[in-house]
Formats: sequence, structure tokens, C-alpha cells
Amino acid sequence: MEQQDFLKLGYKIKYERVKRKLSQLELSLMTGLTTRTISRIECGNIDPKYSTLLKIAQALDVELIKLLDFKL
Repeated sequence: MEQQDFLKLGYKIKYERVKRKLSQLELSLMTGLTTRTISRIECGNIDPKYSTLLKIAQALDVELIKLLDFKL
């Protein structure tokens, strides 16, 4: 994935999180990830592992493919 893809992924994750009225802290507690990791993913600063994306998708109750669909 390219940097632009990381930004799109981060936007989709943040969109789904905010839509569910969850804070980064709440999502971190649900996933076992740190709030810093959640923040860095949402800002497109890191390339998250597949297992990390699965945890986030499960916590947000969304299919992983929906997070990876960059056609907005």
C-alpha cells in the first residue's frame, strides 16, 4: 500500500469509530491496542498488520473489506 492508501484507511477507521460515538481510548480498550497506535493508524502514519486491522474491524462491528474499500 502507498502512503495515500494509509491515509484513506485511517480516515475510514476514524469515520466508523466516530459514527459509533467511540473515543480512541474506548476503541483501544476494545482492541487491546494503545491509543497511540489507534491515533497513528487514523493519521495514516503506520502500516498496520492484518491482525491489527482484524481487531479494529471486529471492535467496530464492520467487515474488514469495508475498511479496505477505498472507493469513496
